Amino acid sequence: MSKQGNALVRPRTEFDDWRSLTIGIYMALVGYAVMVGMPVISTSWVRNLGFSEVEVGRLAGADLGGLAIGAVIAAFFVARVDRRWLTTAAATVAIAANLLCILYQTYEVTLWLRLAAGIGAGVYTGVAVATIGGHSRPAFAFSLELFAFAGSQGLELKLLPLLSIEGVYAVLIGSYLVGLAFIAWLPRRPAAQALDIQVDVAEASGRHHAEHRHVPAWVPRLVLAAIVLTYVNIGAYWTYIELATVGTAASPDWVAEMLWISSVFSVIGCLFAVLLSNRYGLARPLLATLVFQSSIVVMLVFGITNATVAISMFMFNFCWIFIDIYQQATLANVDRSGRYVALLPAAQGLGNFAGPNVAASVLAVGLGYDGIFIMCATATLSAMLVYLFMYLMLRKRIPALADAS
Repeated sequence: MSKQGNALVRPRTEFDDWRSLTIGIYMALVGYAVMVGMPVISTSWVRNLGFSEVEVGRLAGADLGGLAIGAVIAAFFVARVDRRWLTTAAATVAIAANLLCILYQTYEVTLWLRLAAGIGAGVYTGVAVATIGGHSRPAFAFSLELFAFAGSQGLELKLLPLLSIEGVYAVLIGSYLVGLAFIAWLPRRPAAQALDIQVDVAEASGRHHAEHRHVPAWVPRLVLAAIVLTYVNIGAYWTYIELATVGTAASPDWVAEMLWISSVFSVIGCLFAVLLSNRYGLARPLLATLVFQSSIVVMLVFGITNATVAISMFMFNFCWIFIDIYQQATLANVDRSGRYVALLPAAQGLGNFAGPNVAASVLAVGLGYDGIFIMCATATLSAMLVYLFMYLMLRKRIPALADAS
């Protein structure tokens, strides 16, 4: 007679090699580069090419929408075909589209080329996050990725404004070419079958052995749905947080300073997230962090001052890192094939798209910025409830997965 143990078994594979993790992180930074640099790229489209604000909005939508489409394509193929070939094809599409953007600079042509570039970037990024998620310690791997992301974000926003739009395209092309030079570091196949995990089982004799468990498909789908909800909050908050302080007791100069300082501060969350995960698992800190982040947003309803803006921005960024690491690692624990992990950019993109639009609707009906902050908190609490339901169900079916680190 045996009983279920309380540990999820994640054997070390080639995904634990430093070269695999390095190329995965690098590819993720390249794939997300346009999303990070969009404020600068949008300005360059207006200043260098004379596009209107409306046209720039369409171009940005094509690029970021293509990223989501590409991530869905990656999810379909990432566990079925050679990842090196898939990555090479995606990079080739992105390189060709960016090169053609240098040669053909009319709005109509650029629109379709940005969609193609976005799709290539989405496939590329989907493979990247699936590679990072194949690590036997996903919380650790994703914390390194987010730490690198914070650093590259600052570098990108500092460098790109110094370049012409042709220079921006050239940097993107060069980034993909560097990745292709190290394509041999990328594992060709997934670490395991889709939705197949190993659980430690304790025998009556006291010995332990590993058994396979099948994870119901609704589990990763719930995680993806929760990611969309959390990014509804993130997308709306960052779109309107500066505008919401206009005409309040908060100083505009202070708010502008807090925007970039709090972003840098967020990297500290990487270390704390891993330490907490190692001790308490992923689920319980994630649930607590989601509740705390919602309270940080609602706090602004009761008054916006220099102090409340600083506290809100710093703690929002700090919690953001926690939530991202835990959500990504939870998805990686559920499915080591990379099929669902590859959908991360699509879920994030959908939430980032929906959040500002829902917030705009809140303003349109006259509920003001207080209404937006309440909506943001509601989206976050909704994500928490999704995770709570999933956690309680897994405690009954696969306890080892419910409390995995």
